[in-house]
Amino acid sequence: MPLSNNVIGVINFIAMLLSIPVIGAGIWLASQTDNACVKILQWPVIILGILILVVALAGFVGGFWRIPWLLVLYLVAMLALIVLLAVLVVFVYMVTDKGAGGHLAPSRSFLEYRLDDYSGWLKRRVQGPFKWDRIKNCIASTSICAGLNQSFRFPQDFFNAHITPLQSGCCKPPTLCGFTFVNPTYWISPINNGADPDCLQWNNEQTQLCYACDSCKAGILENLKREWRKADLILILALVALICVYLVGCCAFRNAKTEEIFRRYKQGYT
Repeated sequence: MPLSNNVIGVINFIAMLLSIPVIGAGIWLASQTDNACVKILQWPVIILGILILVVALAGFVGGFWRIPWLLVLYLVAMLALIVLLAVLVVFVYMVTDKGAGGHLAPSRSFLEYRLDDYSGWLKRRVQGPFKWDRIKNCIASTSICAGLNQSFRFPQDFFNAHITPLQSGCCKPPTLCGFTFVNPTYWISPINNGADPDCLQWNNEQTQLCYACDSCKAGILENLKREWRKADLILILALVALICVYLVGCCAFRNAKTEEIFRRYKQGYT
């Protein structure tokens, strides 16, 4: 068997391994509460990872068993997948590039979030009554807010806590409203209901809280932004590695074709 075909098989085995972090990034996103409720990025990432695995397997088989048409199919399909992965990487970066990353609240260690800080594309994912009703019902069914009551019993402990953007936006009223702390999800006697439109949206009913607030939408988008950026870093590394593997595969395929032509010419000459 020509050396180049062995090389093609080996590098496609590496490409198969590179599909694992892509699939893993999608599965990790799907396991996060906010992504599980919003459902935007995880399935495209998982599907793309599976396609890379399938195409790399085809290249692996074509390389070791010397099946030219399968190798050609691999080269075309893998190029298309690399382009799709590059588009996804750039897209995620662009839609998560906007945002101040939160604003300091007076006398608080946690940050608060504003919906206008995020890209229009992201905002449209959580706007509209039908979309938001589904998302907020999903968030309300989790223990994200209820868990705060078990962790923080005293006001200063809560004010000094570094809670998640989702908890900051959905589980408590905005600090500017001046509510009095009873527990992390129960607040009374606002001083200034006009300080923020979300002040009027707060409800001590545990199934409502601030789920109707713009701050809750912003908190979810901030959570998504942070998680998508982490996943995007994995995708960038996988993309760079796949490009390197693909270029080596192209060279090996060309060498294999050259070896085949030379072998046929030698046979014809003898």
